[in-house]
Amino acid sequence: MVPVILVIEDKKSMAEMLAETLRAEGFEAVTAPSGEDGVKAALGGGVDLVLTDLKLPGMNGLEVLRTLKAKRPLLPVIMMTAFGTIDTAVEAVKAGAFDFLTKPFDISHMLVLVKRAVEAGQMEAENILLREEFAEVLGFPKIIGRSRPLLDVVEMVRKAAPTKATILLTGESGTGKELFARAIHHLSPRARGPFVAINCAAIPKDLMESEFFGHEKGAFTGAEARRLGKFELADKGTVFLDEVGEMELNLQAKLLRVLQGESIERVGGSDPITVDVRVVAASNRDLEKAVAGGGFREDLFYRLNVFPVRIPPLRDRAEDVPRLARHFAAMYCTEIKKPPLAISDASLDVLSGLPWKGNVRELKNCMERAVILADGEIRPEHLGVCPPPAAPDESGGFEGPLHAVAERASRTAETKAIRAALSACGGNKTKAAEILEVSYKTLLTKVKDYDIV
Repeated sequence: MVPVILVIEDKKSMAEMLAETLRAEGFEAVTAPSGEDGVKAALGGGVDLVLTDLKLPGMNGLEVLRTLKAKRPLLPVIMMTAFGTIDTAVEAVKAGAFDFLTKPFDISHMLVLVKRAVEAGQMEAENILLREEFAEVLGFPKIIGRSRPLLDVVEMVRKAAPTKATILLTGESGTGKELFARAIHHLSPRARGPFVAINCAAIPKDLMESEFFGHEKGAFTGAEARRLGKFELADKGTVFLDEVGEMELNLQAKLLRVLQGESIERVGGSDPITVDVRVVAASNRDLEKAVAGGGFREDLFYRLNVFPVRIPPLRDRAEDVPRLARHFAAMYCTEIKKPPLAISDASLDVLSGLPWKGNVRELKNCMERAVILADGEIRPEHLGVCPPPAAPDESGGFEGPLHAVAERASRTAETKAIRAALSACGGNKTKAAEILEVSYKTLLTKVKDYDIV
């Protein structure tokens, strides 16, 4: 996406000159003649950087800066003034300005600052997914990890979140799909609007349409008053459809009409109601297989699958396990008012070697049990899990035809080599493939064929 720069400047000729200069450099530029108009435009979303004059009618530049930093702390702001003093510059920087320009300024210097500020803002938007201090300030979900598979997802989310694209999150149960859905909402222009989550697997089928779209009084037995549905409540915000693959076909058709027409009808009503929502859907099922089997509408699948994001299972990012384990241990110690607990190296080795079929949710439950049982240090016996089994002897001796003996020997040798490579790089399959000098796809195939966990 092309970065959008908002220029807040009351002198029309100056504003237009700056806007044209920015457009010539490949940016999109919009202008606002006052601080109040500028704040409204910036908080409306879609702006990547604010370039504001200090002296403005009504709300001045410092007030604009403080207001934006209170509402959108990650939005970079560059201050301009013809009345610059060291004290003003220091005050602006203390209030959160990215930098300060004194008029008349060199245009090339301004462009360097703008490019640097835009890049810094993009990096902050990406790092927000991984920094707990922002989670506390913004109510942002904590996504823990630094592994390459997780960082790849973070990068995709960072790029897709500011757009209007419908996003489909896929992955096994317990991988954190709702956390990423909330991250998408917080990084989007809709962050100030509501985030409404709907678990399609938890709502009784005969009530699902009413939950989605609401109902009018008397629409059915027990409908004693009008009720607003989730889509109406999420207007100007985000709807998260969790386990969307569990939705019945007749409701799928109605959802498709809503996504195409951007309006709903309450059950028992006849008037269309316009809604402005961004949809993020999630499923742990293979929806393409469901489409092939007739259990999911093909047209709805393509409407939801505009921007697919696969959340990796925990076993594919084993290097994140120790960090997650420590995070959950600290969380539960605080929750039950217990002194902080260390986690022994032996426990971390056990945790890092497990397949985690329940993913992050399973690890979280494991650490809750361990915190309850442990005193001083979490040891393997507190985890309530069995350590990974030793690799079986797959040689099978030297009996049989030569080709069979060679095949068994090759399988045994490759299994040991793959286990050693995975162990050496903390379960990271990309790095293991590099060590073994094979493609990532080849490694995945062998891991599956040899049942390596």
